[in-house]
Amino acid sequence: MKIGTAEPDSTFLTQGLALKAIFDKVGLPGPIEVMESLSASIENARRIGAGDLDFGFMAANWIGRALRGEKPFESPIALRMVAPMNLGPMFFIARANSGIASVRDLLGKRVAVGPATSGVAQHAHSIFGALGKSFADFTPVYLDFAAGAAALANGEIDAQLQCPIPNKVMTALDRDVDLRVMSYAPGDLETVMAKNSIYRRAVMKKGALRALKDDVAQPGVVNVLVTHERQPAAMVAAVVRAIVARADELGRLNPLFHGVADLWAPLAGQGVKALEFEGVPLHPGAAAGYRAAGLLA
Repeated sequence: MKIGTAEPDSTFLTQGLALKAIFDKVGLPGPIEVMESLSASIENARRIGAGDLDFGFMAANWIGRALRGEKPFESPIALRMVAPMNLGPMFFIARANSGIASVRDLLGKRVAVGPATSGVAQHAHSIFGALGKSFADFTPVYLDFAAGAAALANGEIDAQLQCPIPNKVMTALDRDVDLRVMSYAPGDLETVMAKNSIYRRAVMKKGALRALKDDVAQPGVVNVLVTHERQPAAMVAAVVRAIVARADELGRLNPLFHGVADLWAPLAGQGVKALEFEGVPLHPGAAAGYRAAGLLA
């Protein structure tokens, strides 16, 4: 089994390693390989379509585009939902002494937005686009999380779009550099979420980082595990059963999984539609796995 994730120290990679640990423990057929990817969601979808990956992590805002073959995808990919993995805030950071306090203050600044073809860069497009701005209104710097953090620490950029916490890069940067997490001007967060239906309100709690002096609301994206329609139902069902049965253990292995059970709880009232983000159907094997776990009628 091959699981596509993202770049080193990314949330997808650390979550993928946690999945591997429980899959190995419950005896899913191996070997189980966790594969890195510089283009994360996009590359994982393409490789699933090509048969190079069995499962892959994606941000939910990409999966509908992949299914329909919309740009940047060249043709439709028959993705199927397996499980939500976490709801994580996407947030901008700057040095505490920079004078940058809100997302609108980033206009005209040098901002690391992830690799050019990454899901993170797409989030930056979505956020600024919702506010009526584009990459022409600031200087986008295409660096991955680790390189972007180093550039911010060295004063080579003014801000960075970071991925959900906890992650190793952000933890180390917050320890070594006095930072500020960007807030949104009144009404701006609501505008971003209204124009991007895949986002959910996520609150970063005071004290979770040194940089968090107060609770700060951010747009949160649901990250998901997907597969291809051709994936055998028995394998997908086994994956789902392992995730559900070991949810608490996943949370101990990686705090990003804390609260994952809340994301599949709507199955009880909404049925399979609860997990069919962006119109991507739930794989029949996943549905069988949730039924076996008593989460789906």
